[in-house]
Amino acid sequence: MSEALGSVIPDDPDQQNDLFVRIFNSGDGALYDSMYTADAVSNISGAPLSGEARTAFFKEFLATGPRINSKVLQTFTTSDTSLLIVDYELDVPTPEGGTLHMHGTCTDVLVRNVEGQWRLAVDRPVPDEQHAA
Repeated sequence: MSEALGSVIPDDPDQQNDLFVRIFNSGDGALYDSMYTADAVSNISGAPLSGEARTAFFKEFLATGPRINSKVLQTFTTSDTSLLIVDYELDVPTPEGGTLHMHGTCTDVLVRNVEGQWRLAVDRPVPDEQHAA
């Protein structure tokens, strides 16, 4: 991972969230994907993706320039597992030149690997229907 972005995932949940936002908004899908375990599942695409399909999606999607802001609402952490409940707002450019705005709640599960570093294992954003426009 890029040390320029400071992408070692910290122990503090708010700092973890700040890092995820910064890397997501950088547009670097490969760097964003490097924060996940190899078998992690993400449904940012609207469907659960893992492995190469997840990596390909992040590269393509983040290259379009979406922007995210989020706030940690709750955290529950054990020695090697952390559950984060996050409120998010996501603006996605549309092919027509507009912006799709979404708001929702995300459930993130992080695990500590054998090197002692945190990685995302589950990333499940759920948009609020009334906020999708």
